[in-house]
Order: sequence, then structure tokens, then C-alpha cells
Amino acid sequence: MQGLKMLRIHIDKITEDGLVLEFEETPKSFPVLSKMAANGECEFTTPINTALRVIQIDDMIEVEGAINASVRLPCGRCLKIFDTALTSRFAVTYLHRDAGTKDDTDPQEVELSTEEMNLIYFQGQEINLKEAIQEQVIMAFPLRALCKKNCKGLCPKCGVDLKGGDCNCDREPFGHKFAALKKLSVDKK
Repeated sequence: MQGLKMLRIHIDKITEDGLVLEFEETPKSFPVLSKMAANGECEFTTPINTALRVIQIDDMIEVEGAINASVRLPCGRCLKIFDTALTSRFAVTYLHRDAGTKDDTDPQEVELSTEEMNLIYFQGQEINLKEAIQEQVIMAFPLRALCKKNCKGLCPKCGVDLKGGDCNCDREPFGHKFAALKKLSVDKK
């Protein structure tokens, strides 16, 4: 199975020992990732490599996996473009629900919702993994992309990249909450 077919698990293919899948997809296969690349937020330099282990327990399908990809991002301090790896290990549980089945449990008896238990309902004989994999890639992005942990960034006055050395600007901390108190004088009586 190639291409987008790998993003779907057919329930009847899961054996008693489970199912192991490895595949790679281009970011274009995922709508949000494709939009991020088109908007210039990032550039994927490799396909998204995915390795999954799938087991079935009654009506539940456990999917454990890992994703790997490389992406090019602008540094959040100096704006230099740099490459970084995106990796994530995850586990997702899918619960089979027939189209006509309604959740008839008493709301007062239910302590945790399916969202709180991290369950995803599916119908039919197939699970689409596109959303789960896309979500894992997005969560693997760094909160603040830095080319180096100790990147000094740009001078806020002249814009010089401070990696090459200091500029001659006077860089008093601006926006300091108590800076106005320095000039305050108190008359002592």
C-alpha cells in the first residue's frame, strides 16, 4: 500500500499479534501542514516518516507510534533560517461505534468524557490516521524556534545580528516596569 492508503487502517487487517506499519508521506497530504508551508511559516525538508504498532482489544484499537521529519524555520531571535528535527512518540485509542449507536449512559454516572480519556470514535471498518499524525507533527514544533540555545538575536535599535559581536547602541532595558521609579525623589521631613 502506498500513498494516502497508508493513512488508513483496515480493522480486518489487524492480526492477533497486532499490525506494524511504516510509511512516509509528504506534508502536502496533510491540509494544515500544507497550509503552514504555503504561508511561509516553515519548509519541510523531508517527508513525514511514521512508524506505528496497532493492536485491537475488543472494540478498541490502540495505536502507538512515532513520527520524524525535518523542517526549516526562522529563528525567533535572529530570524536566521535553520534546520531542525521534529520527533514525537504518541499513543491514541480509537473506539468503534456503530452509526446507529447512541451513548445511553446517564450523564450523572459518567465521570470522564471520551475526550478526557483520549478516546476517538470511529465508524465502519477503517480508521483514518491523517488527523492524528498531523496533530503529532504540529505538537512536535518548538514553542520558540531558536537556531542556538544561546542565540543573542538582533539589536532592538539598529537590527544588527548580535552573534557577530556587539554593536555600539546604548541598550538600556526598555519596557521595564519600574524604570520610572529611578527618577522619583521623596522629600523626607
